[in-house]
Amino acid sequence: MKIDKVNTYLVRPRWGFVEIICDNGLTGWGEAVLEGHTATVLKCVDEMNDYLIGADPSNIEDIWSVLYRGGFYRGGGILTSAISGIDQALWDIKGKFFDTPIYNLMGGTVRNKIRVYSWIGGDRPQEVVAAALEKQKQGFLAIKMNATSELSYIDKNSKIDAVLERVASIREACGKDFGIAIDFHGRVHKPMAKILAKKLEQFDPMFIEEPVLCEHMEYFKEIANSCNIPIATGERLYTKYDFKRLLNIGGIDIIQPDVSHAGGITEVKKIASMAEAYDVALAPHCPLGPIALSACLQVDATSYNATIQEQSIGIHYNEGRSVLDYITNPEDFIFTDGYVNMPTKPGLGININKELIIEENKNPHNWKNPLWRHEDGSVAEW
Repeated sequence: MKIDKVNTYLVRPRWGFVEIICDNGLTGWGEAVLEGHTATVLKCVDEMNDYLIGADPSNIEDIWSVLYRGGFYRGGGILTSAISGIDQALWDIKGKFFDTPIYNLMGGTVRNKIRVYSWIGGDRPQEVVAAALEKQKQGFLAIKMNATSELSYIDKNSKIDAVLERVASIREACGKDFGIAIDFHGRVHKPMAKILAKKLEQFDPMFIEEPVLCEHMEYFKEIANSCNIPIATGERLYTKYDFKRLLNIGGIDIIQPDVSHAGGITEVKKIASMAEAYDVALAPHCPLGPIALSACLQVDATSYNATIQEQSIGIHYNEGRSVLDYITNPEDFIFTDGYVNMPTKPGLGININKELIIEENKNPHNWKNPLWRHEDGSVAEW
């Protein structure tokens, strides 16, 4: 069995898909995307074709090593996201070849379902209580929301008060056992992050996410010492080497590697095992499409420390198309009592709607994240 062809597709709302076709007719799918730079990632996949065409797709570890170590420059969002999509497609092929889900080729499952959470509130969250109650009514046991809009290094107390009011209202409406994850989104700098984290403590959040950017990961420990809330981060880190630094610094309770950014199934499984050795939980980042979600579930199935899974059905980014549009087996992604079952079909466990993907690719998206500015005109973190 040899790789015969590699196709790439840009599809709404902001995703990139990779299709690897073998000479025996087997096809694997991956999601190679870096939000706002997806076209660049897919061009990087095209550059890697010289290493892929004619290769045996079953040699996943070797192909991963070639793509990562074969170039003098390595790591970073573009290169690693391209590898991630290719890696997912190779695992999809391997699972289909052996007629079994990928997790059975990685040691089998430690669970048959995992808790999921849903996004509410948008980029600048305002009215969130009704949205949280609606998700609870749908059976979700947890939600995630952006904590705040843009914040300066030292900002108004009224902005902090607004965050506290929103979280308090959700806690009161949804009860003490409802999970509330609060994403700082890297918008908050250390001086305000410590204040906000300390004041949020009273509402018992499930976790706070990216209280500061990972460029400042040495301060996670300081923020952790200022509050009693689990801290999560990792969506903007790439490969085991970034996570090695994070885990050694400490202060983190939950890691959030993205299976479409951090190196695919191969690498995220290794990152999960590293975190387990530090007694750190796994909650893969996934505000993306069906291929990425299915890949996350394969890792969740085999990782003892996996605790909850992000998914993007209904998220505010999904304009024009949504997760289940691109597959023909949406029944396998029904959420029941806040959980999703592990896929049971071979490979990634999804049946791709290729006709729709080809149609979407005729008008490629050009998604970019918003550009915000502070009151003084300086660029704000989104």
